Amino acid sequence: MVITRRSRLTVAATLMVAITFLVDACGGAGSGGGVKAGTATARAAHFQVSSMLKPSGRALGVVDDKTPWQYGIVTAFAKEAGRAPDIREYYSSWGDDFDAEGNAFLWQHGQLPMMALVPSDISLTDIAEGKDDAYIRRLAGQIAAYDGPLALSFAGEMNGPWNSWGPKHTKPADFVASWKHVHDIFTAQGVTNVIWVWTPHVVDSGTTAKLRPYYPGNAYVDWVGLIGYYGPIDGVAFSSLFTPTLRQIAGFSGKPVLIAETGVAQSEGKEAHIRDLFRGAAKAGVIGLVWYDQRKDWPGSDQPMDWRISTSMGALAAFQVESTRNSFGHSFKNG
Repeated sequence: MVITRRSRLTVAATLMVAITFLVDACGGAGSGGGVKAGTATARAAHFQVSSMLKPSGRALGVVDDKTPWQYGIVTAFAKEAGRAPDIREYYSSWGDDFDAEGNAFLWQHGQLPMMALVPSDISLTDIAEGKDDAYIRRLAGQIAAYDGPLALSFAGEMNGPWNSWGPKHTKPADFVASWKHVHDIFTAQGVTNVIWVWTPHVVDSGTTAKLRPYYPGNAYVDWVGLIGYYGPIDGVAFSSLFTPTLRQIAGFSGKPVLIAETGVAQSEGKEAHIRDLFRGAAKAGVIGLVWYDQRKDWPGSDQPMDWRISTSMGALAAFQVESTRNSFGHSFKNG
């Protein structure tokens, strides 16, 4: 059979289309890096978080240990706070699959999902050495396929001695190496929809370790997320609970700061503490705060604490008034 020049061009074009289709099917390269063919990953996400990294307003969020589908915490908090939260944080154990549908449900209803990935049952050294890379690649692919934003906090409170990945068990260099390793794999997979939130506990009497050795570097962090509570041991004022840590962090990072987990324990001073929290946070220029609206024992003890905003009419009123007065409430959907 004689093949004309036009026929040869037609065959070549057909082959190019077929090759492109196969590359896409196997997970083509995204803006953040290439994805190797044959890996069990999804295509790089279309969603880009670049426009969300420097919010112009202050977000109000809520955190609990329930899955994204358990939406009752959001509706209850919205009813009590007088407005729906902008961030819904939850915890996920190392090895768990990413719930794409649940996170999409949150995003569609106005909440930026924030996942605190807890490295339980594995050492940070093993993570850094690549012993669980198959899981990291699978997780990266699942998150990329979700096609919405996700704030991701890995191994939070790494400076807390009560954690298996804390100072009593792991060196700061091991934490940094594991963080960079996870981040690098996500980048290689072309994941563009993750906001990386580095989340230490505030420096206080229970967490005295210096924070700089735990910092992965500006190229690996988008937001700094602080965890700190007003309670019977530490935390009677913003100036003593958060300000010293903010000053320490300012010496090595200029990233936006989110108070990623906080609450005020029930006491005679709860109303005053709530007012102090919102006023102090606004003055400090944080991009938001996320409230732990549950009962929970004080870390490191069996002392029960009630952190809910509805423990009294006075506490509820203080929360509603001060959150509004200090402009907490920012829709990430609107930039």
